[in-house]
Amino acid sequence: MAAKWTLITGASEGLGVEFARIAAAEGRDLILVARQAAKMERLAEDLRARHPIAVEVWPADLGNPEAVETLWRKAALRRHIEIVVNNAGLGANGPFAGRDFDREMSSVMVNVAALTILTKRAVAHMLQQGGGRILNVGSTAGFMPGPNMAVYHATKAYVLSLGEAVAEELRGTPVTVTTLCPGATATNFARSAGMEGITLFTALKPAGAAPVARAGWRAMKAGRRVKVTGPHNWLFSVGPRFVPRAVVPRIAAIFLK
Repeated sequence: MAAKWTLITGASEGLGVEFARIAAAEGRDLILVARQAAKMERLAEDLRARHPIAVEVWPADLGNPEAVETLWRKAALRRHIEIVVNNAGLGANGPFAGRDFDREMSSVMVNVAALTILTKRAVAHMLQQGGGRILNVGSTAGFMPGPNMAVYHATKAYVLSLGEAVAEELRGTPVTVTTLCPGATATNFARSAGMEGITLFTALKPAGAAPVARAGWRAMKAGRRVKVTGPHNWLFSVGPRFVPRAVVPRIAAIFLK
């Protein structure tokens, strides 16, 4: 088995870029995965110039399960994938009845199916190779239903539940699963999801991508199961426990208007 590698999805912008920079600074060889090859190539050139590491750029459609399986087989061939960062994610803002179904299905395929496949394959691979760490990027959306972002919130609830369950199964092994749950973050996600004008982004200052990535990376290396970033996001994560369930979606709807 050759050198240890780190695989990062959604590596063309936002948190994915920050995770790549952190890993590169630690001297880790990288596989960058996203749809936009040009952005990843520019990032790869910059990382190679700054650090003595190997960086490979793999454009891929993570909405296609067969493409995800192919991606993993290629990645794990003669490599020890020591860290997997499942960062790729899609969302869409708008009423469930009126949303473009293709966009919502793409969210399910990327946020749920691709993440599950890569987590499943990575766990088996890491156990066989003697250890590893998985960082799944969830969201505070996973702690509550989200009117006008119903599918996105549901996918992030899945990510949180899956991560906690698998982490418990792996307790006592050299493999860990960490779920990072940031709130509003200053990336292109809000623009692509049509969220720029909602209360969550206008009333609360979005966190920077770099500090969120650093917090998630530290939590992953410490083997923590869940990391919520920011004090007000912590309130979003624990608040639903103390509010009648029927009220929680009404509160969430205020922030998603």
